[in-house]
Amino acid sequence: MDQLKKEGRYNRIFQQIEELLVKSNNPISNMATIVAVLHAKMDYFFWTGFYLLQDGKLQVGPYQGSLACINLPEPSGVCWAAVRRQETVIVADVHEFPGHIACDGRSNSEIVVPLRDQDGKIIGVLDVDSDEKDQFDQTDAIWLEKLVALVSQKK
Repeated sequence: MDQLKKEGRYNRIFQQIEELLVKSNNPISNMATIVAVLHAKMDYFFWTGFYLLQDGKLQVGPYQGSLACINLPEPSGVCWAAVRRQETVIVADVHEFPGHIACDGRSNSEIVVPLRDQDGKIIGVLDVDSDEKDQFDQTDAIWLEKLVALVSQKK
């Protein structure tokens, strides 16, 4: 997808999700809404979901796509890398990422965005996989970070 088309689509998605979440004070409902809209509207999103920090593990939360790994053991994988680095991680080819956790072998590229609570503490991640290599860029990072911030926004 060319950059102009991608920017426009994300802008429309952001507006739609913001309107849907305006009356919600439930982070789980917010996460479910975000992944449902993204997964339906972004054709290169193969798996879209949240992993939440629970008892020192990343455990699957709301998601869309093929069956997910329930627990992601520390310190392996792209999701844990995003938690440790405290920043969005983009991987063009997951098969070249040391310690990649393959919940579905059809995944080829990935972006992971930290999810923070209202105090800025990381409480999980948004994980998006594509079945094509090199599908994610800074445009995805910028917009997904904006969308993830809607989960815990103060009403």
